[in-house]
Amino acid sequence: MKRLKNESPNSRKFRLSHFLFGVGVLYLIFLSCNFTKFLKIVSTLSGDDETDIRLDGIAIGVSEDADLTKPFVSAVYKDAFHRKLEDNRDLGAPSRPKEEPKKEEDHERDRGGEFVKDNPHGYGRITGDVMMRMNQTSDLSVLEKMADEAWTLGLKAWKEIEMVVVDDKEFGESSIIEEGKIESCPSWISMTGEELLKGDGLMFLPCGLAAGSSITVVGTPHYAHKEYSAQLAKLRKGDGLVSVSQFMFELQGLKSVEGEDPPKILHLNPRLKGDWSKRPVIEHNTCYRMHWGTAQRCDGRPSEDDDGMLVDGFRRCEKWMRSDIIDSKGSKTTSWFKRFIGREQKPEVTWPFPFTEGRMFVLTLRAGVDGYHINVGGRHMTSFPYRTGFTLEDATGLSVKGDLDVHSIFATSLPTSHPSFSPQRVLEMSDTWKASALPKHPIRLFIGVLSASNHFAERMAVRKTWMQAAEIKSSDVVVRFFVALNPRKEVNAVLRKEAAYFGDIVILPFMDRYELVVLKTIAICEFGTKNVTAAYIMKCDDDTFIRVDTVLKEIEAVPPEKSLYMGNLNLLHRPLRNGKWAVTYEEWPESVYPPYANGPAYVISKDIVDFILSQQKDRKLRLFKMEDVSMGMWVERFNHTMSTVQYSHNWKFCQYGCMEGYFTAHYQSPRQMVCLWDKLSRGRARCCNFR
Repeated sequence: MKRLKNESPNSRKFRLSHFLFGVGVLYLIFLSCNFTKFLKIVSTLSGDDETDIRLDGIAIGVSEDADLTKPFVSAVYKDAFHRKLEDNRDLGAPSRPKEEPKKEEDHERDRGGEFVKDNPHGYGRITGDVMMRMNQTSDLSVLEKMADEAWTLGLKAWKEIEMVVVDDKEFGESSIIEEGKIESCPSWISMTGEELLKGDGLMFLPCGLAAGSSITVVGTPHYAHKEYSAQLAKLRKGDGLVSVSQFMFELQGLKSVEGEDPPKILHLNPRLKGDWSKRPVIEHNTCYRMHWGTAQRCDGRPSEDDDGMLVDGFRRCEKWMRSDIIDSKGSKTTSWFKRFIGREQKPEVTWPFPFTEGRMFVLTLRAGVDGYHINVGGRHMTSFPYRTGFTLEDATGLSVKGDLDVHSIFATSLPTSHPSFSPQRVLEMSDTWKASALPKHPIRLFIGVLSASNHFAERMAVRKTWMQAAEIKSSDVVVRFFVALNPRKEVNAVLRKEAAYFGDIVILPFMDRYELVVLKTIAICEFGTKNVTAAYIMKCDDDTFIRVDTVLKEIEAVPPEKSLYMGNLNLLHRPLRNGKWAVTYEEWPESVYPPYANGPAYVISKDIVDFILSQQKDRKLRLFKMEDVSMGMWVERFNHTMSTVQYSHNWKFCQYGCMEGYFTAHYQSPRQMVCLWDKLSRGRARCCNFR
C-alpha cells in the first residue's frame, strides 16, 4: 500500500507507537484485575479457606493381634477406584469466600457462607444414633441412607460368617467354595446365540483359559436398527447413509467390588467405519480397576516384522485393502531392483476388512504363549501381547456387546484345574508372611491399606513385597489392611480365616460400597492413633507399591513441629457434573474442590488426625463420598483454624502407573508388585512393564 504524499513517515510511526502503548495499558489493567485471583489461588495452598465438616462414624474394628487394652477402631471404610479427576479447565474456577460459619446452627451452610436452601439435611451426619435408627430413614440424606443400609447388611453378614465353615483341608485344595459345592472345570463349553442373550451377552468360563485354549464366535454384524431391507433400499437409491453397527468382544475377570466394573483382560473392538480415521480399524486394550491401558490400533497397515513387534511369530497387525495406500516410487524401484538381481519376488496378498454388515463371519480367539491371536475366516488378522498383571486364568468370562447377531460360541481346550485367583491357592499359609504384634512403643509411621474382601491376590502381593521392608519388620512402621464385608458369605468366611492367620487385617462389619470409602479412611485415622501411637499416618490402596524407606526420608525432611500433608496434590479441581462419575450440586455445591492429595497414597501428621477425630466426635466433620477430597477438606479446615499446614507436593507419589524414581506406584498388579520388589531389592528403583 502506498503512503499518501501528505503523510510523513514520522506521523505513521507516531500512530503505531500510540497503538502499542494502548495495548500495553490494557494489558496492565488486565493484570491488575486478575492479580487478586492469582493471590487467592496461591492462598489455597497456605490454607486461607476453611471447611464446615460433619461426620460421627461408628463401627466395629476387628484385628486379630490388636492390643485389647487400647480402644478398637470405631469407623468404617471401603476399597474403591479413586476417580480420575483430570479436568484441566479448572484454573479459571471462581474462588470461594472466606467467611467461616461461627454458630452451631449455621452448619447447614455451604462453604461459601451462603445458605443451601435445596439441601436441608446438610452434607450428611453419620452418627451412632443414625446407624441404630434402622426403621427411620425417610429424613436422611442419600449418603446417610447408604451408610445405614450398609451397616444393617454388614451386621447381618457378620452373623452369617459364624454359620459358614471353611475346613482346613478345603483351604489347601485347588477348588473354590461356591454355595457349598465344589465347582467343576469342564474342558469345553458351547453356547447358542439365544442362550447368550439370556445371559446378558456373557459366557462364563469357570476356570479361565490356558495356553492353547481357543474361543470361536460365529456371528453376523447387523445394522444398528436391524432394518435390513429399508437400509439396503436406501443404499441402492443413494438416499442417505445407514447407521453403522458397532460391536466388541471382551475377556473379563472377576468383579472386584460394588461400584467397579470387572477388569477387561482383552478388549477387542472392530470398528466398521472407523472413528476419527473414518476407515475400518480394530482396537485392542485392557482395563484394570476401571483404568484403561494404552490402546493398540490396527488400521490396515501391517506392523513391522522385527522381533519386538511379533507375538508368537505373528504380526500384531496384518494388512488389508485400503484405497489410500498406494505404492510409492521408491517401493517400485526396490521391486524392480530385486527382479534385476534375480531375487525371487513373492506376491503380497492383502484381504478386505473381515467384518461387513449382513455378512456372517467366523472369529477365533486363541491364547498363545506370548499373547492372544485373532483369526477371521481362517486368516490371521491381529495379535495382542499379554500385559503384565493378567494371567490366562483370570479370563473367567467372554462378553459380547453391540450390533451383532451371535449364532454360536465354542470354547475348547479349557483348563481343568481352577485358576490362581482362587483364595485357596493365592493364600500361602506360611509364618513368613505373618504380621508382628502391635508394638507398645510409639512408631514413626502407620500405613493403612484399603482393600476389598476378595482381593486375596493383591494382599498377598503386598505381604510378599514392600511389607518385607526392614522398617516394617523392625516394627518401626506398622501396616494393616482395612476391609469391609462382601455380599457372598463364603468370601467373608475365607476373609475371616485370612485375618485370623496373618493378623494384619482390620475387618469392618459393613457392606462394601464405593460411596462409603470416606468412612474407611476415618477407620485408618482412629487405628493409627488409638491402637498404635504413630507420628504420621499414611493411606494407600492395595495396588500401590511403596518405597517405605524413601517415604520416611521425605517425612523426616520436614521439621517435626510442622503439620504435614504430603502426596501428589491437586489444586482447584472442578467436580464433574455429568457422566458416570458425576457429582450433584447437593453433594458438592461449591465450584471447585479444596487442595487435596490423590487417593492412592498420601501422608498426614498426627495433629491433623487428632483434629479429624475430634471433629468426628463433635459431629462437625463434613462427609463427602470421595475420600481424598474429604481429606483435603479436613486438612484445609485444620490449616485455617488450628495451625499452618505444610503442603508437600511431589509427582513421585504416582497417581497413574509408575515413573522412574517413584516414591509410590499405583495400579500395580500382583505380578508388577513382585517385579518392583525384585528390582528394588537389587538397588534399582525402576518401573516394570505396564499392563
